Amino acid sequence: MKAFRIITAVALAVVIGLSSCGTHKKVVKPVEVSTDSMTQSEFIGFVHNASYHKLLYVSSKVKFTIEVGPQKVNLTGNLRMKRDDVIRLQLMAFGFVEAARMEFTKDYVLFVDRINKQYVKAPYKYIDFLRQSGINFNTLQALFWNELFIPGKSSLSKGELEDFSADLGGDEAIIYLSRGNINYSWLANQSTGRIKMANIMHRDSYRGNTQLNWNYRVMGALNGKPFPSDMEVTLTTPKKEVKMNIKLNYMGTDDEWETRTEVSEKYRQVEIDELLRRIMGSF
Repeated sequence: MKAFRIITAVALAVVIGLSSCGTHKKVVKPVEVSTDSMTQSEFIGFVHNASYHKLLYVSSKVKFTIEVGPQKVNLTGNLRMKRDDVIRLQLMAFGFVEAARMEFTKDYVLFVDRINKQYVKAPYKYIDFLRQSGINFNTLQALFWNELFIPGKSSLSKGELEDFSADLGGDEAIIYLSRGNINYSWLANQSTGRIKMANIMHRDSYRGNTQLNWNYRVMGALNGKPFPSDMEVTLTTPKKEVKMNIKLNYMGTDDEWETRTEVSEKYRQVEIDELLRRIMGSF
């Protein structure tokens, strides 16, 4: 049963931390341009245009590797996303039994623990790390889709891109955005405009800093355009560090799936704090 608890803990770590087919081995080489004469504003617009996707649906098989302290777990699952609507992660046990499901919509986070037949459904503001870091659906979508973002915004206008600043020079550039005690930064290739890494730092002099680092290791191919297929996510809190590698396989644009999960009446709804205490005790 400890293995089952770890599986569900992995799924929760994602919450507090996460046409045509192809595989993560097929890589699209982005077009390189000369950006030497670009201003900061022009380069930020270049990065925004290079990363923005108009695809409505993304679906993929997923392989996870999770590390929390000495514990390391390998899992498989499914990722389904509908742009501006929902992100769904399903974690599988033994390769064919759904152990946990996580669903992010614009209004709430749903975590379903299939093993213990319980679930949590809560607005983002009720989950401490997400609230404190300014993370909501739009932020998570931008992280999975490899895009710039402003917390609370579903898209970026030309005027809003002026809120960003950038350090240019060399092969890579750093783009910055600050909101109160939260700093956002992106590392981008200066020739292609592709985002290589995103970082969210929440500074708290009383409780300690919390940091989410999202590293895009490989860009695969989806409908002929680069799309992240190998991502390394690290959540660092004052008490713990959670590392997760996400590899997407057989990426496509399947739209034949229900975008909302209906939870059975046999499942018990619990508070997020109760589930946190029970699951994180597994590590």
